[in-house]
Amino acid sequence: MVEQRRPGDEPQRGVPNYSGAPRQRAARSRPATPDRKPAKGASAASAFPSAQSEPTKMIQSVQRALRIMELVGRHADGVTAPRIAFECGLNRATAYNLLRTLVYENYLRRHENGRYTLGLEVSDRYSELTRAIAGPSTCGEFMRRMSAETGYSTFIARFVEGRPAVTDVIEGHRSPHVEELIVGFDDGAHATALGKALLATLQPHDRARFLKSAGMRPFTRRTLVEPDALEYDLAVYGESGVYAEMGQFREGVGCAGVVVREGASHDERIVFAVALPLQEIRTSWPELTQRLRDAALELEPLL
Repeated sequence: MVEQRRPGDEPQRGVPNYSGAPRQRAARSRPATPDRKPAKGASAASAFPSAQSEPTKMIQSVQRALRIMELVGRHADGVTAPRIAFECGLNRATAYNLLRTLVYENYLRRHENGRYTLGLEVSDRYSELTRAIAGPSTCGEFMRRMSAETGYSTFIARFVEGRPAVTDVIEGHRSPHVEELIVGFDDGAHATALGKALLATLQPHDRARFLKSAGMRPFTRRTLVEPDALEYDLAVYGESGVYAEMGQFREGVGCAGVVVREGASHDERIVFAVALPLQEIRTSWPELTQRLRDAALELEPLL
């Protein structure tokens, strides 16, 4: 049976120099356990360890994986596999096996420079936790939370006086800054994910009329400047419901958007999008599209 791999599963080749001592975990005290079964008639709960005590049987590989994620989470710029093995007290083979598994499950990401950072599944679990405790009450709160979790800039856009326009922005520290994408920006709908998602809600003849009036000027060498090319692009992305542009508005920047609300009139239609480095949109597309669909469901009642 052929082993399935995802991008980032390959073992690291280079071993950068670093310094540092292995991380020492504080010893946990374990209460004395009597060598007998619970007395007859005792509560069933007394047969199990309390929330404060350490279980008598634990899966070591799970503990090791959690230690790795804790270590990686403390380094925003990523950590190399040799350093992970050293600081977590693991041999290289064990460390690589755990790293491959965590990358495959999207709890870690392996970058081209060989460093590992936390993956989108971590932010998904955090998002689920915060929703369970207290969900956001406004669209702005949702956008701030998502930008904080992912590090990506988030946007809301809608039709304003018949033109797709940005109406809300929260910048994320991992997204390249794009000066034009500010509140009120209403140009280049054919080159942005926000614009594409809104244009996709129009009937073909209305879309053609808009493009003829607004024009399709090139922002980069990747910008689609022909109506037929844009129609094909919208049809392809329309199958998933998540629209994207990859370096069509700004070099090195990608953007993905989803329709949050559709309506009979243009001004009722609302789109949510995120901007991120171009390389990241390519490597995290499946997880990103699911995250955007989930975001649309959560945002709709807040708008």
